[in-house]
Amino acid sequence: MARLVAIDYGNKRTGLAVTDPLQIIATALETVPTHTLLDRLKAYVATEPVEGFVVGWPTNTDGTDTHTTAPVRGLIKKLKTMFPEQTVHQHDERFTSRMALQSMIAGGTSKKDRREKGNIDMVSATIILQSFMESKTNVQ
Repeated sequence: MARLVAIDYGNKRTGLAVTDPLQIIATALETVPTHTLLDRLKAYVATEPVEGFVVGWPTNTDGTDTHTTAPVRGLIKKLKTMFPEQTVHQHDERFTSRMALQSMIAGGTSKKDRREKGNIDMVSATIILQSFMESKTNVQ
């Protein structure tokens, strides 16, 4: 099997997470400057088998678009063009940053590391990916 790559898109930074080849466990990969995201994904896909991408879909609690929704739509379009062999999934990302911070606190992450926004972005991507995998399991 191939991996899934989760993307927690941000205007400045983007968090990435990946599954193991059996798609059982989601693991934080890295945070990259958003302007380098597509190049980083190309490099990753060139070295690892990737089945698809899971993109965090930003909406407000009432379901309306956020300030990030339009750029994420653009990213999804680019992913589908650049990686036609891989599927692109959207997955709800509401509250993932808050959940990431709480899990970092529960895991004993230092205040200094929690202040590093890139760490929260990676954990958020991991939460998005794990949630996506769990939703697939519940459907089957």
